[in-house]
Amino acid sequence: MTDRTDQDRVLIFDTTLRDGEQSPGATMTHNEKLEIAGLLDEMGVDIIEAGFPIASEGDFAAVSEIAKQARTAVICGLARANFKDIDRCWEAVKHARQPRIHTFIGTSPLHRAIPNLNMDEMADRIHETVTHARNLCDNVQWSPMDATRTEHDYLCRVVEIAIKAGATTINIPDTVGYTAPRESADLIRMLIEKVPGADEIIFATHCHNDLGMATANSLAAVEAGARQVECTINGLGERAGNTALEEVVMALKVRNDIMPYRTGIDTTKIMNISRRVATVSGFPVQFNKAIVGKNAFAHESGIHQDGMLKNAETFEIMRPSDIGLADTNLVMGKHSGRAALRSKLKDLGYELADNQLNDVFVRFKALADRKKEIFEDDLVALMRDASLDAETDRLQVRFLRVICGTEAPQSADLILSIDGVDKQVTATGDGPVDATFNAVKMLFPHHARLQLYQVHAVTEGTDAQATVSVRMEEDGMIATGQAADTDTVVASAKAYVNALNRLLVRRERSGPDSDYKSVSYKSVS
Repeated sequence: MTDRTDQDRVLIFDTTLRDGEQSPGATMTHNEKLEIAGLLDEMGVDIIEAGFPIASEGDFAAVSEIAKQARTAVICGLARANFKDIDRCWEAVKHARQPRIHTFIGTSPLHRAIPNLNMDEMADRIHETVTHARNLCDNVQWSPMDATRTEHDYLCRVVEIAIKAGATTINIPDTVGYTAPRESADLIRMLIEKVPGADEIIFATHCHNDLGMATANSLAAVEAGARQVECTINGLGERAGNTALEEVVMALKVRNDIMPYRTGIDTTKIMNISRRVATVSGFPVQFNKAIVGKNAFAHESGIHQDGMLKNAETFEIMRPSDIGLADTNLVMGKHSGRAALRSKLKDLGYELADNQLNDVFVRFKALADRKKEIFEDDLVALMRDASLDAETDRLQVRFLRVICGTEAPQSADLILSIDGVDKQVTATGDGPVDATFNAVKMLFPHHARLQLYQVHAVTEGTDAQATVSVRMEEDGMIATGQAADTDTVVASAKAYVNALNRLLVRRERSGPDSDYKSVSYKSVS
C-alpha cells in the first residue's frame, strides 16, 4: 500500500457552526461557538465555516471573533450572491490568518425561479459576485445550490464562469439529499473532465442525509476527484443532517486500503468534540450512531463477547482509543480524590483548569453522596450539566420539591432564579413533571409549546442518573434542552429551563434590533 504521506490530501471543511446550527433547535451561544471553533482548529480541521455574517449582529460577531482567534484553520463565512452579503462576510473574516468567502446561488430549475432569473441573468450574477468576492479575498469558494438537480450542461457552464471569475474552490452541494453514490461520483467526474480550468481548482462535496447516503455520497465524490468534504460533527444539520465528519475521517483511515487518501484530523479528539457539540447544541447522539454512539464499541452478544476476549479484532474494526475513547469503564466513588477525577476526565477527553476542576469536583462529590458507583457515562453527564449551568443563563433552578400521592393533582414547590432574582411558587399538575413545568410557567410566563419530552437512564441501577431531553417551539423558533440528575423530576426541570434559556437566546437574535428575520434564503446545505 502507498505510504500515507504520499497519498492525496482530502481537506475537511466543517460547517457545524453554520449548517449544523441551522438544525431546528440547535442554538449555540457566542462563547459556545468560540469554544467549538477552537476544538475544531485544534483537531486539525482545514476549513471552518464559522457562520453567515449577514444573518444577524450575533452571527457577525461570532464569525469575526473566531477569525481573530483561529490559529491554523481557514476561516470561512457564507454569503448569498449579492454585494452586500459578500462585503459583510469579508468584514467578518478578514482578520483571519487565512480568510475565505463562500458565496452561493441556487442553479436548479426550482431554485432559479426563487430570484426569478433566467439562465443568462443568473450566469451574469455569478460572474459579477464571484469577481467581487475575489477582488476582496484570494480564497473564494462558490457553490451552485441544488447542484445535483441542475441540468448538466448548465452546471458545467456556471462552474466554468465561477472558475474564470476567480473561484478557487467549487463546491457541489446535494442540497436536499437526493443523489446516490454512483451519481455523486459521476457528477464530479463529469465536471473535472468537461469544465475548462477544472484541474486548477479544488472540487468539494456537500451532502445531506435525507436518504441516509450522505457519507457514501461524499466518499464516492472523493474517489471521483473531489478533494474537499463538507461535513459536521455528529452529522448535525438541517432535516436529516449533514455528512458526519467522524464517519468520513474514520472511513478513510480504517479503509485506507481501498480509499488511499489522508486527512489532517487528529482522530483521538473526535469523542471529546462529539460530546461537546451534543451538549451545546442540545442534540443527543443516538446510541447506535456510527463511530461516536454509546453502543459503537459495546458488545452484549455472548459470541461477540467471547470473540472480543480472545481477540478484539474479531468484532472491532477500530480501537476505542483511535477516537479518544477510554478502553475501560473504571468505576469511581465518593472516596476518589481530585487527582483521580482529573485523570479520569482526561481519559475521557476533558482537560480542566484548576478552577474548573474544583467546580466539577464539588458536583462529583454531591453525586457520589447520592450514587454508590459513578461510571464514565455519569462523568460525561456531569460535565454536560456543568457546562449548561452557565452564569449567563437568565433562568436557573434553585430549589425543587414535589409531593406525590396516589391521587392527582401532584404539587411542586419551585424556586427559580430569573435574571438573578429568586422567585418561588407552588403549582399542581397531572403528575410531578407536569406540576413542575406548570410552576415554571407561573414564574416565567411564556407561550412555548412542549414538542418532545424524553427520558433515558445514563447507567444501570435504581440510583442511575436520568438524562432528560425536551424540545420546545415558540413562534416558529425551536430549542432543545438537556439535563441529568439522579432525580428524574429535577432533571426534567433543568432540561425544561435549559430549553427556555436557548429560546431566549434565539428570541434576542431575531428581535427588533436584528436583521435576521429580513434574511430570506435557502442555505447551500
